[in-house]
Amino acid sequence: MLRTGLVMLAMVVMADSALAQWGPPYGRSPYGRSAYSRPPPQDGFFSLFGWDDDDDFDRPRRPMGPRFQSGGDRPTIQALQPKQISFPSSYPVGSIIIDHKGRQLFLVQSSTTALRYPISVGREGFNWNGTEKISRVAEWPNWHPPEEMRERDPSLPEKMSGGIRNPLGAKALYLGNTLYRIHGTNDAKSIGRAASSGCFRMLNGHIVDLADRVQIGTSVTVVQRLPAELERIVAEQVTPNSGDRVGRRPGRSS
Repeated sequence: MLRTGLVMLAMVVMADSALAQWGPPYGRSPYGRSAYSRPPPQDGFFSLFGWDDDDDFDRPRRPMGPRFQSGGDRPTIQALQPKQISFPSSYPVGSIIIDHKGRQLFLVQSSTTALRYPISVGREGFNWNGTEKISRVAEWPNWHPPEEMRERDPSLPEKMSGGIRNPLGAKALYLGNTLYRIHGTNDAKSIGRAASSGCFRMLNGHIVDLADRVQIGTSVTVVQRLPAELERIVAEQVTPNSGDRVGRRPGRSS
């Protein structure tokens, strides 16, 4: 009897391990824990071990955060002047260049100059390259966390109104028809880091400044890194400990 019980237990463990290799919904999703922690019972077999239709793992785990959450006050944000640097390139004047490796954004002013803004970029697995155009500009944008993000953090709301507590910050520049944006942030310490889910964060003062200089249709090119010579020229003009990693935040307004 004991031997038979051990054999049955081993069969369950092997079956469960095999299903886990298939990925979602039976394994782990790329966003962390899957919506299912185990496969649902089949033909009552798992019920032999006390796993019945009332167990939580038999149905998707839904986010439990509120439907709506206030983003707080909307203070007046003063524009923060970026640094003008030497930037000899063939990029179109008036276009935006985002350097993922350098975690910096450039607004090209001429064939030899650009304005440079320190930014936060997408973390590993969420970075991308390509060209889009600014399709919309929003002030104190609302935030709708994607479903996969709410699965990772069930406390997130379905919607957060724009405000000082909203992670999208004071303004957002939407890129084409994608979910990606160049936006402000309520976490200045994230600037200079790979911390986002594919968007590009700036200090609130910087996004206000940038938004005033661009328009709908402005080209945004995202590159993994600048050409070697241009990268060297830019690096020579960036002062160490210049605040790229920990952005300056005077009071609540940037």
